[in-house]
Amino acid sequence: MSRRFHGGADIRRALSIAELRHMAERRLPGFVFEYLEGGAEEEVTLRRNRAVFDRLEFVPRTLVAGKTVNTATTFFGTRAALPLAVAPTGFCGLFARDGDLALARAAAATGIPFIQSTVSNAPLEKVAATAGLSHWMQIYVFRSQSFMESLIARARAANCDALVVTADATVFGNREWDRRNYRAGTDPTLMNKLETLCHPRWLLDVLSRGIPTFGNLVEALPPDRRDLAAAATWSRDEIDADLDWEKLARIRALWPGKLLLKGVLSADDAERAQAEGVDGIVVSNHGGRQLDGSVSPMSVLPEIVSRLGGKTTILIDSGFRRGTDIVKALALGADGVLVGRATLYGLAAGGEAGAARALAILAEEIRRTLSLLGRPRLDALDPSCLREGSL
Repeated sequence: MSRRFHGGADIRRALSIAELRHMAERRLPGFVFEYLEGGAEEEVTLRRNRAVFDRLEFVPRTLVAGKTVNTATTFFGTRAALPLAVAPTGFCGLFARDGDLALARAAAATGIPFIQSTVSNAPLEKVAATAGLSHWMQIYVFRSQSFMESLIARARAANCDALVVTADATVFGNREWDRRNYRAGTDPTLMNKLETLCHPRWLLDVLSRGIPTFGNLVEALPPDRRDLAAAATWSRDEIDADLDWEKLARIRALWPGKLLLKGVLSADDAERAQAEGVDGIVVSNHGGRQLDGSVSPMSVLPEIVSRLGGKTTILIDSGFRRGTDIVKALALGADGVLVGRATLYGLAAGGEAGAARALAILAEEIRRTLSLLGRPRLDALDPSCLREGSL
């Protein structure tokens, strides 16, 4: 980000995701921004997720006729205006009022899917009602079989286009910054509570009506644990740490639609997922928030693409901040990219308009990159667009 950026609160002046991040940092209380920004332990994986893009150099072609850029693609037979989907993220109501709905509306207006988190604040039925939305539902697997059956049945009744099972968060990552910010569970320390007074716009927008609880968990929560702090602690305790391939098969049997497995980093696991009948995988290390020191998704993407042979949809996330990052992943064989923090920076900076601005920035950068690369169509991208550089 340019050191000369002084965009204030006007999200229209943001020219990059980094500038939206700067605006979000100014608007949010410190403990909320750390929740958005932080990774696990020493944050080695968090940094690696960004550094990997610097090592990949473009090899542009020149004198390419007909540089009318086309960024459209399809996900499971449904057209998307961009090779993107908004990644599932929880606690969106902490960043802006009705944050889940704001992200969903921005995604629908852009013409891309929105993947709703199990631990979103809005119930899935309310998000599914968003006009023109391609709505995918992410699920964490809980120990209660009856609750899982109910949640999947709700997703079916809401006509969700896909179900995304997260496999890499059965044990909660060691997020030390998070633990320091709270006295117990998700109750902020006194210092953090006092610091919120320095953020009046956030207070007025988010706290004036009170922070909502987890809309998709209410039916399973004990009556005395339905506030946000207690519900967050309950959900962490109730996630099934013994999730395995047999339990994934049970979910496959309950869900007749498109099924994706999120949190795949091993080519062997990718092959196993394909054999188990999933329709797609998300190559992901959970944005650097789970196992510190794990590989970057971009590092393992080529091997996974080679092993799956084009028979399974391959999506990827973790660390994407620029259109150039997205094009690099597509050149290595990904079918699409999930963007999490990039859109959350926009949401935190300016609500729905900020999220829409983030997606518009990425769309513009993708189009420009394709044109400058001499590959004006997504299907013209391949590994020859890139070479491994040395920094």
